[in-house]
Amino acid sequence: MQANNSVVIVTGSGTGIGAACAIDLAKRGCRVVINYTKSETEARATAKECEAAGAAAIVVKANVAVDADCKRLAQAALDQWGRIDGLVNNAGITKFVPNHRDLDSLTAEDFQRIYAVNVIGSFQMTRAVAPAMQKQGRGAVVNVASIAGVVGNGSSVAYAASKGALNTMTLSLARALAPEIRVNAVCPGFVETRWLQQGFGEQVYAQAKARYEESVPLKQTISPEAVSDAIVWLLLGASLTTGEFIIVDSGFHLGTAPLKAR
Repeated sequence: MQANNSVVIVTGSGTGIGAACAIDLAKRGCRVVINYTKSETEARATAKECEAAGAAAIVVKANVAVDADCKRLAQAALDQWGRIDGLVNNAGITKFVPNHRDLDSLTAEDFQRIYAVNVIGSFQMTRAVAPAMQKQGRGAVVNVASIAGVVGNGSSVAYAASKGALNTMTLSLARALAPEIRVNAVCPGFVETRWLQQGFGEQVYAQAKARYEESVPLKQTISPEAVSDAIVWLLLGASLTTGEFIIVDSGFHLGTAPLKAR
């Protein structure tokens, strides 16, 4: 995909990874659709940063768990620019239950709510943009999954399960939509976002961040910008890469360091 004048929809792009990605794409000459469900002020601020970078941007309120909203979001891009070149399925939710032994803290309704956004929403958005990409003969989708979906750890069992499902769906859609559309995923580790701070609370967040930095090989937590780097590469480069997961976790998935001989 050529960066200049490409049209990319980034769901959940008012804050965090989505905002970083939208701004990064704008700096590279892409026209961007900023999406939000609640964070309108932040979404408009993200759009202003995109415009300051010299790119056109529109802001669209839509809930990806609602199929009609997904179709409307895709249509907004087509109405504005007549094409869709990329989609970043970044919108996601969780219920914070860090103690995975506490099974009673999750209900069927929790699972259904989380899956509705993290898995079904990503499917619905991909389905909504696919006809335009197929008509053009090219397109790229990047799903923002999580290391939780690889190692089965994270903010809750339901969240980890949903991200595992998103990884599996990435493989299925990569097969189904080839050769016109490439579908890949990124799997971030501990990302420095307001979302995580609010979910854990300041004290627990600080403790978890310190433990992560101490334990991972690269001794760093993950910035939204670092995740955006991987997303943008999968969108604008990686022309022969599909059905792949890019892990951005400072080596968390490697586990503990190997023993050293004395």
